[in-house]
Amino acid sequence: MIQAIVKDELFLQIPSKPATIEDLPTAQDLLDTLIANAQQCVGLAANMIGVTKRIIAIENEGRYMVMLNPQIIKKTDVFTAEEACLSLTGTRKTKRYKSIKISYQNTSLQPRIKTFKGFTAQIIQHEIDHCDGIII
Repeated sequence: MIQAIVKDELFLQIPSKPATIEDLPTAQDLLDTLIANAQQCVGLAANMIGVTKRIIAIENEGRYMVMLNPQIIKKTDVFTAEEACLSLTGTRKTKRYKSIKISYQNTSLQPRIKTFKGFTAQIIQHEIDHCDGIII
C-alpha cells in the first residue's frame, strides 16, 4: 500500500531497528511507495514511511530492489555528492563512495553480499544513512 512520506526531521533521526519476517508487509509498502514516487525518487528507507526498521527500496538500473538489514562492509573511492531527499527540501553536499560492498537480506530473508558502483551505490548509501538516523 502506498504510504505518505514522513518529513519530521526528529523522527527521521531515530536509528532503525533490525527488520524481521514480521516486517515484510512494510517492505511491500516501501516498494509500492517508491514506485508511486518514481518520477521524483530513486530510493526510500522505511523510516521515510513512518517505520523505524532497517529496510530500503531502490531503483537499480530500471529494476527495483528491496533490502532488509543492509550494512556497508567495504567502501572505496570517496567523492563529494550533492543530493536531494523526498523527506527534505533542497539539496545538500555529502561524502559518498563510488563502490560499496554490502551485506543484506532479500525479501525471502536469504543473506546476500553484493558490490554496487556509481549512482546505485550512492542511492544505497543515502538510504542506509536514513536507517542510521543520519540526515544529510
